[in-house]
Amino acid sequence: MAYTIINGSVTAAKGFQASGVHCGIRKNKSKRDLALIYCEKKCTAAAVYTTNLVQSSPITVTRKNLQNGYAQAVICNSGNANTCNADGMEKAEMMCRLVADKLPIDAEDVIVGSTGVIGQILPIEPIAEGMDQLVAELSVDGATNAAEAIMTTDTISKEVAVETTINGKTVRVGGISKGSGMIHPNMATMLCFVTTDAAISAPMLQKAVSTAADLTFNMISIDGDTSTNDMLSVMASGLAGNEEITAENEDYAAFLEALTAVCRGLSRLMAKDGEGATKLLICKVSGAKTEKDAKGVAKSVICSSLLKAAMFGADANWGRVLCAIGYSGCDVDVHKVDVSFASKAGTIDVCKDGAGIEFSEELAKTILTEDEIDILVALNDGDGQAEAYGCDLTYEYVKINGDYRT
Repeated sequence: MAYTIINGSVTAAKGFQASGVHCGIRKNKSKRDLALIYCEKKCTAAAVYTTNLVQSSPITVTRKNLQNGYAQAVICNSGNANTCNADGMEKAEMMCRLVADKLPIDAEDVIVGSTGVIGQILPIEPIAEGMDQLVAELSVDGATNAAEAIMTTDTISKEVAVETTINGKTVRVGGISKGSGMIHPNMATMLCFVTTDAAISAPMLQKAVSTAADLTFNMISIDGDTSTNDMLSVMASGLAGNEEITAENEDYAAFLEALTAVCRGLSRLMAKDGEGATKLLICKVSGAKTEKDAKGVAKSVICSSLLKAAMFGADANWGRVLCAIGYSGCDVDVHKVDVSFASKAGTIDVCKDGAGIEFSEELAKTILTEDEIDILVALNDGDGQAEAYGCDLTYEYVKINGDYRT
């Protein structure tokens, strides 16, 4: 591991400031609902988005703004998704102009995001009225306020930062994300904003962002619903002073490792904070014929509602793991599959060569009562491996989503 996890967030990298305020989109005045991230210089930028055919207006505007590979700020509101609205594009573009009016940047250099209820008109007045405070509060210490401002049903803010060395220079990567429900990203209401002071070209940054997303965010599932607003964006200031990364070399590999570490850390935080969740589930698959098969099996297991319910009840129902593997569509010899459950309370083998074995139900219960559970799947048929992240399915999930709009 060539990187180090550090205390920090989306302002850990050189050149970045952030803020988060309550402007009035949300009725609860104790909850921040508008975030801003700003860099002192124009950055190379890249993003990946939801593959849902229904997409938010902020995604459409951000796609357009990032066509040239540059950005200098992010503005994001919570409490309203600005999706499926006749005036959605106008409102998203207005948010960009509001930022440009207060900072020395162009409106086209703004990444815009929204999260919350779909199909309700986004009021622009509170955002306009909150801009002075939002800009005034920009600081290196404002990252947590920004992280809180993009939360919806999240119960904790999600912030991760790492440090690495590239071309003899210290490089930092940090990010914030939100996501607790409607989480089943399929990116080529999850939002993630990452910053770095690495010098990297826009094409190579896009390649790194797409690769990191496939290994991390695209391996999460909380409820199987792909949001209309999913977005992962990265801005790179270049202020670390490393030689610009323009090809897939050792420097690129070091940067990709650091970026993936940040995305993986945020993915784990999102999965653990799934709506109503009491446990983080990590399915670790080894011995697959290919990496694609490993990823497919891991995602299938983590998506199983029956398994998620069993984990909530601390029930070592390993048959549900085999069932999910069986319908994954992957190339698997089910007669070679071994399954174990593990946590800080220990590890227990429950299946060998696709068949049940004797095990202590009492020990299994103890292991599965912990708040982080590893579901270990050995396919014993190759070198492919992958991890997927999810959570248990609880009564509280239904309660939260039964009256989400009201």
